[in-house]
Amino acid sequence: MAEKFFGSPIPNPQAVALFSRGLDSILAVKVLQQQHLAIQGIFFTTPFFNTGIRGQENEFIAKIAKDYGIPLCVIDISTEFLELLAAPAHGYGKNFNPCIDCKLLMVRNAKTYAAKWSASFIVTGEVLGQRPFSQRRDTMRIIERDSETTGMLLRPLSAKLLTETIPELEGLVDRTKLFDFSGRGRKPQLRLAAELGITNFPTPAGGCLLTDPAYARRIKTLYTHERHPDARDVEILKYGRFYNFPPAGFLVVGRNQSENQQLLQLADKETIIMRLGEIPGPIGIFSGSEEQMPAAASLLIRHSKARNKADVLISWKQGNRSGSFKQPKIIDC
Repeated sequence: MAEKFFGSPIPNPQAVALFSRGLDSILAVKVLQQQHLAIQGIFFTTPFFNTGIRGQENEFIAKIAKDYGIPLCVIDISTEFLELLAAPAHGYGKNFNPCIDCKLLMVRNAKTYAAKWSASFIVTGEVLGQRPFSQRRDTMRIIERDSETTGMLLRPLSAKLLTETIPELEGLVDRTKLFDFSGRGRKPQLRLAAELGITNFPTPAGGCLLTDPAYARRIKTLYTHERHPDARDVEILKYGRFYNFPPAGFLVVGRNQSENQQLLQLADKETIIMRLGEIPGPIGIFSGSEEQMPAAASLLIRHSKARNKADVLISWKQGNRSGSFKQPKIIDC
């Protein structure tokens, strides 16, 4: 299922909660903990969101436990996410963001872990009408239907505006202590946070990288040409200048020394690293055919101090292979 799993679940949780570290997800868990329910948080990561804790997962788990008293596991779903991104059943948002299918993926994973840990329901911090695409009433029903979680998916912050769930009907959860929040305003959540003594919560920010128009175009280009990028490709495309090399290749050229270093760190044995052989200049990370290397070299030269030279020595390395060639004055690409 998931690539990597961090943390240890609490014994016998009664529910699992999708945790985003935002205020809504914190409140959703805390109001149920106020009812003396054992809630296990799950924090999903992909290359496009929640990447800031990479390499520090256990420290993050400890911090959430200390700050909010919420037990957490971190689960990397990158491989599954990259697969669904090729053809999400419910389409994309404004850019290349598959919001409904993303939520479905997380809920389905949460359902699997709930069954594994014998938890009886799933919790999210969703607020009805807060997001125009993924938190409409009809969309919420679609998520329940397609994830087969109807009746077991509880949204405590908007529960009084939604159909009663099984844990409410069975008396495990006291519906009268849940809420009727709706819309994009934050005042009700801020009041509740103050009542619960929660003061150190992050401000709304960041979000999914696939909603960024420039980055979304890069990723979309690769999928359009039937190349399914892996997690390393996705990271590389976060840097530099991007050039498409159909049918399945691309070139990324570093814009400064910092980006050059980032690109070198991301390169693997399959990656072609290109650089100027005789003078300092940008690093090029190339994924394409040998026949396309001259065109890639021309683009590399175009962004260097050698752009006006008659020919330029280009060095390249791919795993244990390496070589060099003279590239004539810039050609059209």
